[in-house]
Amino acid sequence: LRSPYPHARIKSIDAGAALVMKGVKGVLTGKDFNGWSWGWMPKTREEAPLAVDKVRFYGEAVAAVCAVDEATAEAACELIRVDYEELPGVFSIDEAISAGAPLVHDDRPGNLSWEFHMDFGDVEAGFREADLVREHRFETGRVLTGFLEPPAAVAHWTEEGITVWSAKQSPYFHYRHLAACFNLPLSKIRVIQPFVGGGFGGTKNDSVAADFCAVLFSKRLGKPVKYQYSMEEVFTTCRRRHNFTIVARMGMKKDGTITALQNTAYAEGGAYTVIGPLTLYLSGAYTTLPYKIPHFKYDAYRIFTNHPSGAAMRGHGVTHTRFAAEVLMDMMAEELGLDSLEVRLRNAIVAPFTTVNGVHVKTCGIKEALEIVGSKPGWRERKSKKNAGGRVVRGVGIGTGTMGGGSKQRGHQACAAMLRLCEDGTVNYLTGATDCGQGSDTVLVQIIAEELGIRMEDISIRRVDTAVTPCDPGSYGSRVTILAGQAAQKAAQDIKQQLASHVAAVWGVPESGIEFGIGRVWSTDDPKLSMPFRKLAQAACYSESGRVILGRGYSQTEAEDYNFEEGSGNSDVNYSFVAQLTEVEVDLETGIVKATDFDLAFDAGRPLHVVNVESQIEGAAVQGLGQALYEEFKMDHGKTLNPDFVDYRMPLATEAPDIRIDHIITDDPDGIYGVKEASQAAIVCAPPSLVSAIHDATGVWITSLPVTPEKLLAALKEKKAGQAAAR
Repeated sequence: LRSPYPHARIKSIDAGAALVMKGVKGVLTGKDFNGWSWGWMPKTREEAPLAVDKVRFYGEAVAAVCAVDEATAEAACELIRVDYEELPGVFSIDEAISAGAPLVHDDRPGNLSWEFHMDFGDVEAGFREADLVREHRFETGRVLTGFLEPPAAVAHWTEEGITVWSAKQSPYFHYRHLAACFNLPLSKIRVIQPFVGGGFGGTKNDSVAADFCAVLFSKRLGKPVKYQYSMEEVFTTCRRRHNFTIVARMGMKKDGTITALQNTAYAEGGAYTVIGPLTLYLSGAYTTLPYKIPHFKYDAYRIFTNHPSGAAMRGHGVTHTRFAAEVLMDMMAEELGLDSLEVRLRNAIVAPFTTVNGVHVKTCGIKEALEIVGSKPGWRERKSKKNAGGRVVRGVGIGTGTMGGGSKQRGHQACAAMLRLCEDGTVNYLTGATDCGQGSDTVLVQIIAEELGIRMEDISIRRVDTAVTPCDPGSYGSRVTILAGQAAQKAAQDIKQQLASHVAAVWGVPESGIEFGIGRVWSTDDPKLSMPFRKLAQAACYSESGRVILGRGYSQTEAEDYNFEEGSGNSDVNYSFVAQLTEVEVDLETGIVKATDFDLAFDAGRPLHVVNVESQIEGAAVQGLGQALYEEFKMDHGKTLNPDFVDYRMPLATEAPDIRIDHIITDDPDGIYGVKEASQAAIVCAPPSLVSAIHDATGVWITSLPVTPEKLLAALKEKKAGQAAAR
């Protein structure tokens, strides 16, 4: 049962009629959870599985019904009587921070969820050095992750503990939530991971209300209990990307050199804090990449409103401030009469480089990426192609992006791997890493096969089962290939060392000369000594009285230089970089924008599986297209007016541009085989490159996302009126 109000006190709940209905097995309310709540960190644990005294957004869960079927459960919900005292709500940042505004949380004055302040160098001195200082307001939209599989789980409470089958990006987060909620040791919590139907952060990195309700019902009934959200529930109640308002101020010299950047950001957080502190951190800390910013100041405020909670999403935090900085750079370049590509090249960092906030970059392909997109026909021939004929005009734009990989932020961040060598030369692989559609299962197996010199099909990967697989933080922060891959590599090297030791002793040659590859093992000291890998495995396993050959590995990263509160240091292992050239066609009569071409030059270190890498880059770029041109929740006093894929308007396949990708190989020393993250940076650069291309076509700047036909036509009308008045 979900709240019909965005903000109300719960005076009483009467479930009597529902409890006596045939087929109903039980009813839960917030008080059944004895005051327990969860959140990203101790001081933000404010969200209860079911609302207790107050509802804070439309559709917040108030009661749960367990029944023999869905129809019975829905009918029983209709019989539950809740006495609400409706309260005035706040539905925008401006409303929420105004004097005397209603408080979403009574103990949080000014509706302030979190704040962050970063101050490096001396921005005022930087602005004094500039020949041009400009300030502009930017807004990013409230958008959905867009996965096709809604939250669902089966829960079973037995004398052995809790077992749940649940599609989570970070199942070990969920296992900790369950242990805390039901006051059980972690050894009594078992989360089994099925295949995951997409994630992209937020909802599937977290728990949802029904996760806890299904477990408690199972405890009371002694039977497995299943729940499944509808897609309407996903649209109306689940995590969303924050929408930001950013006032960006930049200083620039006549030659295009950036002297300072200052951002004041307000993030609409919705009803609960969730992972919002990290969102604000990333939005600030990453602003100093990929350009040289000698002076930087950032003040950010996350504000509670009576909307569903804002949380992580692909390109977490970085999408907002990078959009503002990129577009403001273009505006100032135009005002100074400079080529926007040349301005970017002038300011692009060259590795090794340390930013003003202490981010150490060892490899960086941003300059090469800009040179590649600048060499494309779309950029070189942009002036000659501007008019498509009639009412359609063409434009091109450039945007850049960056993203960290191998997140080593707060909490448990280590990955582990365990391998068992079978006597026939095949391998069992246990990992706690989650493949939520990004293809990590494939690349992790590929790493083990590469190390042992065997076929990928000889390795059997076991999906997450917290009772047997090693603990792992999950899929976020582009960490799986870098950190889980490092663990897998070390586990394979452990097995390889044991085998090399055995065969070297048998052959009477140095262990250092034993090589593995293409299903065979040989000695570089004596080329005549060689045998199939399978035969060596059998011999080693049956040596002496028999051996069990296990390989163990875990990731190791250094976090000593990372300061979350200050916003300095390396919160990630390394950083990807991308430049994007976008070509658009704009219908001046309808305001409809068609993205025709994307050219992306991407520095992912060294792509380990090129097909997977390119599919991830393409997917992220199209998500960026959606957020730039199409996607936006339509809200009315807390209620979502477009709670389905038809009205929410994600891009169709027919609206996707032609996408071409150039790989820049930088072989980062901190990534196994030189790898970096691949994809998230592509969602960062898409919106500013599209806005730049639209400006090139029409002469107007749209600084509020998405760029809808209505906004564009209004801007064109204003431009025309201004030109008429000037004559």
